[in-house]
Amino acid sequence: MAEFTHIDANGNPTMVDVGGKQISRRLAKARSIVVVDDEILAQLQHDEIHTRKGPVFQTAIIAGVMAAKRTGELIPLCHPLGLENCQVSISVNVQKEIVIECTASLTGKTGVEMEALTGASVAALTIYDMCKAFSHNIIIKETRLIEKTGGKRDFKLEAR
Repeated sequence: MAEFTHIDANGNPTMVDVGGKQISRRLAKARSIVVVDDEILAQLQHDEIHTRKGPVFQTAIIAGVMAAKRTGELIPLCHPLGLENCQVSISVNVQKEIVIECTASLTGKTGVEMEALTGASVAALTIYDMCKAFSHNIIIKETRLIEKTGGKRDFKLEAR
């Protein structure tokens, strides 16, 4: 049976000791899906929504990268990492949902899942913040890991 990694033998919170781990190439991809109403989607022009605050998707991309780089400051017990790459992409799918994907990578002793999840989450929150003037009928319905490589085991979300 798997055990929680951030709990010591006495049941206290602890940072995982990665000192003995092997260095490997680590990559993680996470996705957040944001559902907005037709009033917001009507603002979409040339793959971007423009507001008085600026271009929504471009701002969300920058926010997502910035957040991924600061994950160790935001999530207790998460190691501060020097990401080697972080990419955030935003598109609108056929269901008219805004799909954010964040991919983070490095060569190191610990994974980057939390960085990818944080980047996707903050990008989604940025879209909410920038679009709420049009409508508060915005749902951040899903944030999940979709792929991870490196470390003990790889993961890839099964296609639905």
